[in-house]
Amino acid sequence: MKPNVLLIMVDQMRWDCLSTLNHPVVDTPNLDQLARDGALFQNAYSATPSCVPARASVMTGMSQVSTGRTGYQEKVPWTYDHTIAGEFANAGYHTQCVGKMHVYPTRNLCGFHNVVLHDGYMHYNRFKHHTTTMESQEHTDDYLNWLREKQGADVDFLDLGLDCNASTVTRPWNLPESLHPTNWATTQSIDFLRRRDPSKPFFLKLSYVRPHPPLDPPQAFYDMYKNMELPKPPVGDWAVTDDETKSGLNPATSKGLVPSQRFHRAQAAYYALITHIDHQIGRFLQAMQEYGVYQDTVILFASDHGELLGDHHLYRKSLPYEGSAKVPFILADAGNNLNLKKNSVVDNVVEMRDIMPTLLDAAGVSIPDTVDGKSVIPLCKGETNQSWRDYIHGEHEFGEASYHYITDGNEKYIWFSQTDEEQFFDLLEDPDEKRNLAGAMAYQDRLRTRREQLIRELTGRDEGYTDGKSLITGRPAKSIQ
Repeated sequence: MKPNVLLIMVDQMRWDCLSTLNHPVVDTPNLDQLARDGALFQNAYSATPSCVPARASVMTGMSQVSTGRTGYQEKVPWTYDHTIAGEFANAGYHTQCVGKMHVYPTRNLCGFHNVVLHDGYMHYNRFKHHTTTMESQEHTDDYLNWLREKQGADVDFLDLGLDCNASTVTRPWNLPESLHPTNWATTQSIDFLRRRDPSKPFFLKLSYVRPHPPLDPPQAFYDMYKNMELPKPPVGDWAVTDDETKSGLNPATSKGLVPSQRFHRAQAAYYALITHIDHQIGRFLQAMQEYGVYQDTVILFASDHGELLGDHHLYRKSLPYEGSAKVPFILADAGNNLNLKKNSVVDNVVEMRDIMPTLLDAAGVSIPDTVDGKSVIPLCKGETNQSWRDYIHGEHEFGEASYHYITDGNEKYIWFSQTDEEQFFDLLEDPDEKRNLAGAMAYQDRLRTRREQLIRELTGRDEGYTDGKSLITGRPAKSIQ
């Protein structure tokens, strides 16, 4: 029988929050073990680092240009010809997703045989003034209905007073830990092991909503970090260091100077959510061993994008800086189904679009021609791959801050398309992006090379970002319509 395939996705986890990468405080023992059982990618990025476009690339193996999702836009139908779940189902796999999908319509299966859904607090599912019954959270969310069966019909996500983007406000989970959405996703996934068709291999997507806010870890995990000395976020020479509008006081802020104690609590809670997820991953891995499928399963762990967490006085995601755009990415194979080079580190630059072809390749399933990504399995075997990409092109429609970026993991070029501002970072010398070298004479040749790469990427685009020779400022950035 072909190997089982498990895709573990988290939401908004920074790339550096792994103890195997020597993070000064975060403890992730089970993710460390997955890295020992396979390959850890040090230069994995989300080309369009927000939930909807990143997950579209995961589900289709397509770039942001091919999906048409170059920014965050809700309520756009998902009508792709080929999805990772659909290809596995067509190849005879029993497929299921548990947790977050973030697709439209909300209950769109996208090729899965079944979805046990919890997208988290989704504003468009909650707004009473323009949400249809069929799209309301009460109608679509399996976790909310399960929670109300357990705790009563009046329990709600708002009970803690935390918004889904409240990236600086913290309150520990107020119910038994077993009722937390992270535990629920694990419990439902274990139940899939019981209910699956044993005559078929399975493809399971276990998709956690956390560490995306709300910052509501169970108390035991919050206690691990609340009194620790936590790392101070880097602040670049290009960062805005004042906060005249007091944006940092907004509980769902994306920038500004946050009160120090509030920020410390937010940091502690964010790290606590990651360790909580890690423990629940460990719980699921143990269940896989009990069901006798662990050695026969290829596992890929990744986040859709990161979290700025105060870097350069910025919060949340969407921007091209390392905290936001760089993600954890691990391919594990405890049973040696793929003959990977164990406990290895890969430096090649990879992206969300590479997940679908990698997992299809692991199962020996044909990769559709629509896929833009590549299988990373040869990289995990230590094979020299001359055809591997030299860089990735990322972008995000983000109003006045809309941008494009080019990176190979060693350096990064950013062009803000509405203002013509450029940034250039030497990531080997300056991994925290503290020094913008765009104006430094010694880096002009390297900057010019990256700019020319971007021009090639943008040539022919409908937005008119370039005439093929130079970048054109002020062209409207647009996502899919």
